[in-house]
Amino acid sequence: VQLQASGGGLVQPGGSLRLPCAASGFSLDYYDIGWFRQAPGKEREGVSCISSSDGSTYHADSVKGRFTISRDNAKNTVYLQMNSLKPEDTAVYYCATVVCALSRLLRPDNWGQGTLVTVSS
Repeated sequence: VQLQASGGGLVQPGGSLRLPCAASGFSLDYYDIGWFRQAPGKEREGVSCISSSDGSTYHADSVKGRFTISRDNAKNTVYLQMNSLKPEDTAVYYCATVVCALSRLLRPDNWGQGTLVTVSS
């Protein structure tokens, strides 16, 4: 079971990025997937998650209206579309299997390697 996040990079404030989280060795169809981020000197924050059962999603208040999580089971990939990026979104972003419920990302496991997103002019 392995997840791999990618798609990070340097983007100007107000810009957009899409981060894929690709799975290998297992099918994402049966897993809730979450995105987390950790900025330098800060605790890890749960950003977004998507349910495997009904496709319902949760987004933290800090990204609501700007970030969208989606899944493409045919490609075995979950995406985090990030729009209207702000400098405070700068962090290493990770994906993991979770239980996406109660507006929380519970029981994170199977962490992928992170991808660095830097928002700066």
